Amino acid sequence: METIILFAPLVGALIAGFGWRLISEAGAQWVATSLVGLACLLSWIIFLGHDGQMEQIQILRWIESGSLSTDWAIRLDRLTAIMLVVITSVSFLVHLYSFGYMAHDENFRPGESYRPRFFAYLSFFTFAMLALVTADNLVQMFFGWEGVGVASYLLIGFYFRKPSANAAAMKAFVVNRVGDFGFLLGIFGLFFLADSIQLSDIFAGAPAMARMELEFLGMDFQALEIISLLLFVGAMGKSAQLLLHTWLPDAMEGPTPVSALIHAATMVTAGVFLVCRMSPILEFAPDAKSIIVFVGATTAFFAATVGLVQNDIKRVIAYSTCSQLGYMFVAAGSGVYSVAMFHLFTHAFFKALLFLGAGSVIHAMHHEQDMRNYGGLRKKIPYTYWAMMMGTLAITGVGVPLTAIGFAGFLSKDAIIESAYAGATPYAFWLLVIAAAMTSFYSWRLIFMTFHGKPRGDRHAHDHAHESPGVMLVPLGVLSLGAIFAGMLWYAPFFGDHARVSQYFGIPSAHAAVEGGDGHGEGVVAAVEELAEGDLEHAAEAVVEDDAGHVAEAGDHGAHGTIAAPGQGAIYMAPENHVLDEAHHAPVWVKVSPFIAMLLGLGLAYIMYIRRPELPAQLAANQRPLYNFLLNKWYFDELYDFVFVRPAQAIGRFLWTRGDGNVIDGGINGMAMGIVPFFTRLAGRAQNGYVFTYAFAMVLGLALILTWMTLAGGAE
Repeated sequence: METIILFAPLVGALIAGFGWRLISEAGAQWVATSLVGLACLLSWIIFLGHDGQMEQIQILRWIESGSLSTDWAIRLDRLTAIMLVVITSVSFLVHLYSFGYMAHDENFRPGESYRPRFFAYLSFFTFAMLALVTADNLVQMFFGWEGVGVASYLLIGFYFRKPSANAAAMKAFVVNRVGDFGFLLGIFGLFFLADSIQLSDIFAGAPAMARMELEFLGMDFQALEIISLLLFVGAMGKSAQLLLHTWLPDAMEGPTPVSALIHAATMVTAGVFLVCRMSPILEFAPDAKSIIVFVGATTAFFAATVGLVQNDIKRVIAYSTCSQLGYMFVAAGSGVYSVAMFHLFTHAFFKALLFLGAGSVIHAMHHEQDMRNYGGLRKKIPYTYWAMMMGTLAITGVGVPLTAIGFAGFLSKDAIIESAYAGATPYAFWLLVIAAAMTSFYSWRLIFMTFHGKPRGDRHAHDHAHESPGVMLVPLGVLSLGAIFAGMLWYAPFFGDHARVSQYFGIPSAHAAVEGGDGHGEGVVAAVEELAEGDLEHAAEAVVEDDAGHVAEAGDHGAHGTIAAPGQGAIYMAPENHVLDEAHHAPVWVKVSPFIAMLLGLGLAYIMYIRRPELPAQLAANQRPLYNFLLNKWYFDELYDFVFVRPAQAIGRFLWTRGDGNVIDGGINGMAMGIVPFFTRLAGRAQNGYVFTYAFAMVLGLALILTWMTLAGGAE
């Protein structure tokens, strides 16, 4: 079953891409969609029936070189099961949605075949991501990692006649190569330390590697700190974190279904998955985790500020993705990997819903994407309106405070903010709360500008606006159900009590209560650490006793020690990692702060875009420097253009004009047009037709040969 899930999209891609002439364009679309649908069905069967235990499924022998021996295999655990559902579900709905969205595309000439190629790229994208998340070793994961990069390049630049689309594809490709280089260095470092690329071997050796050092940039560092940072650099590129984020907004140049697939289920989630997958390494790198929290929180705040002023409907949602990914990294950096995966899971539903809903709006408005030319569409496209309303209620975090009742984003995002309070810094907590208020503002701004108020822009487009066909509305309905119920249904397994989360992720655990003040707590922690680093086989069966002989019992405020060794479970939480438990005991004001932030954002958006729609223009005029700063995305593109692009172009021009033009072309031309003709003329003068000239040349040649032979013989 797992093998079918992995390779069904690849088969669909090959048939649609190379065999569509035999089965027609419509046949290619149906084959690709049906095979992804099959993978989706089987993924849900695995997800709902999985017991949390890790299983390795060998596919074929792969690398044999010296001491390195590894197979191509599927690593099936809870992380894999979650990702399988996310990837295949969103991909199947995107395939289905694309039947309507890509039916007629003005970017291609009449009669030009583009749909089979588009569906082939979508299916290949799905296969590459599945190869990444099912990987049992790092090289196999890197294969899927690079496959995702290739697919994104093909899909972002799908409109190959548009210079902006080609530039965006190149930008995504180049920026991700920076992150991929860091990931590759991290793989090299782990192989150097563990002499293996197998995840099981690396995780089992993590406690020993934690005591090793690596020389980097002329200085000695704790090995796993450096490796964790290198792995995070790779995650920053794929998941568009600050400094490596600039490719993500430009990726909107591709068709809207591509944006939904990239932002909800494939490329940008790869970085979060990598960090959670490598939790047994990160748990021994506290400084690296702190950096992950800092970058994630800063990214969440930065992207939210930029989203406040964007006018392109797809770019607003794109910066929303960037911000939400920052939330996920804060959770992972805080050590609550289950919560990071919880938000990844719920985010897939409401973000795909928002992107496909935006595509429905664009379809209705004849490919107009500027929200300033929308307005009053609520009655024109009611189904799209209510679908996007469900997505907005989910992303802004609408629910009943202090309960587990609410839309998907309410539960998962609040869990992250509570975890940030418990395990991160005040900097991360407050930036996430502020970002939550901004998220609410720009999300409701999108709703109000698009569906409410008076029609703006092209009157003809408004008069002829119409609801999308059923094949585009069905995916919106399915995703709406996920945006409403996904958080409530899976809240307990991802963010419930410690035992429930451990069971769901297949982690053997014990709960230890610290008995006050007499040193017993230290004995518990020491015993747990010895078990984690020592007898791995019997660690899960051990009973933790403190140094006074007391058996530790679970308590609400006790220290919950995990006796599982690294790799025993889909994620790993070190014995001293109590953030999950402490998050549940956060103060009430912490728990309600995201809800209050949501209300503030909603109220401000209502005042500015419904009650007093003239306010935004006045505020932009009064705060022009700040407005331009945000509108130009903090000028990161201009900075990178000045620091990297222009110097690279200058070096290229120098090598072209001086190196290629003067040295290479000049040398060849000088040889052909100068030196060779010169010697040719000299040789021509010797060809004068007189016999004595040729006799003299022969005698001279014989003399030279005899001289050389005499000298050579004498030397011997």
